[in-house]
Amino acid sequence: MKAEAWLFTGTALFFGATTAVYWWFSREPAGTAALCVSFVMASLVAAYLWRQYRRGGARPEDRGGAEIREAGGRRGFFPARSHFPALAAAGTALIGLGVVQGLWLCLIGFGVLLPGVLGFAFQNLGHED
Repeated sequence: MKAEAWLFTGTALFFGATTAVYWWFSREPAGTAALCVSFVMASLVAAYLWRQYRRGGARPEDRGGAEIREAGGRRGFFPARSHFPALAAAGTALIGLGVVQGLWLCLIGFGVLLPGVLGFAFQNLGHED
């Protein structure tokens, strides 16, 4: 994860510097906000990857002299198919439509989104990795 963490750290630094320069020269709020969001998103991914690297240690991909066979075997847990992501997406779409159409559709969207997100997050709670 070290190479990926450095990649997203560099991306976050790029967006941070670009945001500062853009704000200084333009004072335009919409573009500055978009660049700030890009900085925050890249920073979140970088922080996650650094955490995973510290937690799991170096992988064979992180070492220059690693052999291909070192990367064999079990790599991680991948859950089976699930309908929860589609349910969460439908709830999100209903919330988006509710912003345009009315509060009643937003409330229905939250009612659909909540079980989708909770089911997606906790469907493999009992799995031991």
